[in-house]
Amino acid sequence: MKPVTVGVLGLGTVGGGTVNVLKRNAGEIARRAGREIVVTRASARDLNRTRICATDGITLTADPFEIVNDPDIDVVVELIGGYDLAKQLVLTAIANGKHVVTANKALIALHGNEIFAEASKKGVMVMFEAAVAGGIPIIKAIREGLAGNRIKWLAGIINGTGNFILTEMRDKGRDFADVLGEAQALGYAEADPTFDVEGIDAGHKLTILASIAFGIPLQFEKVFTEGITKITRLDVEYAEALGYRIKNLGIARKTEEGIELRVHPTLIPKRRLIANVDGVMNAVLVCGDAVGPTLYYGAGAGAEPTASAVVADLVDVVRAMTSDPENRVPHLAFQADAIADIPVLPVDEIKTAYYLRLTAEDKPGVLADVSRILAAHNISIEALIQKEPPQGETSVPIIMLTQLTLEKEMNAAIAAIEALTTVSGKVARIRLETLG
Repeated sequence: MKPVTVGVLGLGTVGGGTVNVLKRNAGEIARRAGREIVVTRASARDLNRTRICATDGITLTADPFEIVNDPDIDVVVELIGGYDLAKQLVLTAIANGKHVVTANKALIALHGNEIFAEASKKGVMVMFEAAVAGGIPIIKAIREGLAGNRIKWLAGIINGTGNFILTEMRDKGRDFADVLGEAQALGYAEADPTFDVEGIDAGHKLTILASIAFGIPLQFEKVFTEGITKITRLDVEYAEALGYRIKNLGIARKTEEGIELRVHPTLIPKRRLIANVDGVMNAVLVCGDAVGPTLYYGAGAGAEPTASAVVADLVDVVRAMTSDPENRVPHLAFQADAIADIPVLPVDEIKTAYYLRLTAEDKPGVLADVSRILAAHNISIEALIQKEPPQGETSVPIIMLTQLTLEKEMNAAIAAIEALTTVSGKVARIRLETLG
């Protein structure tokens, strides 16, 4: 049978890894797919650059549109990243009747609804396993492996840079800025680390996971994101003392009122497996009504881990190329006419527990004032630590864990606490999830 011809857009880290995996495992891949999968064309900005892959047998071009318009290409693999150019190339490939595989989480999160609609019209597939958690097959696990479940919630460490920073802060007692500099030097973080440390990258991935988990449209603009830049070494130490670890989690939960979509630093009990996922590794915890909690762990980035997911998508495309489009696995797990626009809750309506750290004068009545404010907003204290004041100082740090409460109640309580003359500075607030 004629080999399936592939055009790769972008020969960087993931593109080079994809070519390497396809060549090295060609025989095994053909046995699984039923046909050979061969990269015949690839595009790159700099054709003379040294690459991690051999390019013999591959026609290189600096113009990616040559590939998406080439009638001899069956599948386009988009690995250039970004928004505008990638979207234009993908839509052109679809219009030309080509299947698409992409690792571009931002593209799917922001433009996936339009892309999938066009793909359905043309009867082609758009696969995106590599867009979330690198080599972990989390899309397939939720979309197919857990298809018999109602997904209750999911929580994931889905940004390796943030996880590396928080791990180093905990293990070595370092400050955020210090570890961020090392992450940039090691290539884990970009020169502009905003997407990683402010939760935007994780927000893109959470958007995709929530859509396939709950059968809702992709809607990144409704994801609440809060970064890790305000986490201090003290917060990490106090969390440990209380039996928790701080992880930057993407959380999606289906409630009677609507869907929660949020990315933020989170205290989780040290006994949870996901609390022990360290460094640049990723993990996603998914809770279904039939199966209960299931954990998926692995490398969330890198040349060959991500290439593993890209090649798996290519194999799925080849397997399904001869099937009727209506009999294929839906792009977003649910049939297109069954996608439900369930409301996404504003963050004020989300209910969770909290870690609070404040600095107050060391004198009678201060803690009572804080407790009264919390009680007035229906907030119960679960645990409390009050430290001795440093020598020569009159202010002490007070650390509290609360029980479940609405975010808007906590916002009001924090504002009232910060208005006390006996409390100095801002109240540090980190959300807490038991993931039980």
